[in-house]
Amino acid sequence: MSLTLENLSRTVDRVDYVRDANLTFEAGSFNVLLGRTLAGKTSMMRLMAGLDKPTQGRVLYKGEDVTGQSVQRRNISMIYQQFINYPTLTVYENIASPLRLAKMAVSEIDRRVKETASMLQIEPLLKRYPLELSGGQQQRTAMARALVKDATLVLFDEPLVNLDYKLREELRAELRDLFRERQCIAVYATTEANEALALGGTTTILHEGRVVQTGPVMDVYRAPVNTLAAQLFSEPPMNMIRGRVTDTEVTFDEYSHHALTQELAKLAPGDYWFGIRPSHIALVPANDDDLEMSMEVALSEISGSETFMHVENSHFEMVMQLMGVHQYHTGAPVKVYLPVNKLFVFDNDEQLVHTPSRILGGAL
Repeated sequence: MSLTLENLSRTVDRVDYVRDANLTFEAGSFNVLLGRTLAGKTSMMRLMAGLDKPTQGRVLYKGEDVTGQSVQRRNISMIYQQFINYPTLTVYENIASPLRLAKMAVSEIDRRVKETASMLQIEPLLKRYPLELSGGQQQRTAMARALVKDATLVLFDEPLVNLDYKLREELRAELRDLFRERQCIAVYATTEANEALALGGTTTILHEGRVVQTGPVMDVYRAPVNTLAAQLFSEPPMNMIRGRVTDTEVTFDEYSHHALTQELAKLAPGDYWFGIRPSHIALVPANDDDLEMSMEVALSEISGSETFMHVENSHFEMVMQLMGVHQYHTGAPVKVYLPVNKLFVFDNDEQLVHTPSRILGGAL
């Protein structure tokens, strides 16, 4: 049992919402669509659900073309970021509503409602009304109503975005556990790279309606195919620095000359883009071969227990993600250190040629 998008596109008023997507989602899989706002995540899910018709391409379910099949004939559930519950119905009746529409037996409705409510830890709330619930409880109710009918395809359109941090963490963990036991296809849309990492499964990166990369989440994170995938799958976005490799050294500007390490010596001489995640840049060296750069502070932002420090020189700028509170004045000189064993390297076409673990592409 699989769902396949075959050369799928949707264009409205000459704007490509989805463009030439080829993806397969297997039964029992948890799949994350990762991309910025307007990347095409919701549009792709609406095509999967049958809510919109593609401009071209097909949707196949178990090998059967269901492109023209109405949403009413598809066994799907969709969960939105808004808490969509019926305010005049109790939690019990909200969850039971799709089963009553399906004319299921009363005893079976009762069994499923209580089983699903227990799974989402809202069984004590079944007699309450939505307006008597917290935001997290309302979203659990909406999720229970979507899950109770045992749909073959469950779509989550940024369902946790309106919840506070603690609730989001709790529900993420529950979602992972929930779908380990089910054989349906789950597709979850998010703008946050950290959420994709936390949820696991398969991640598909989208940008302007196109599929940039897809695969097991850690494979995509550890080996982004190009600079776009690298920046989209990093919070804050991965820093990109222009540099040149010679037979003896790597240079980033007239001041930053570094002898080639054993790892970078595997690269052929030439110009490259060097990528480094903000959390990997430090104010003190961790290894003898860390690359030292002289920079100035452009901006320092304290966010809870972290500091996001923007640094720059005449050639480039970077963002650092530092643990703890660091107060630096704008214009203050600082030395920053880039660990060689954390560098990603991309060629002039911005394609990945080197990850922190290996050189890609044979000759390089």
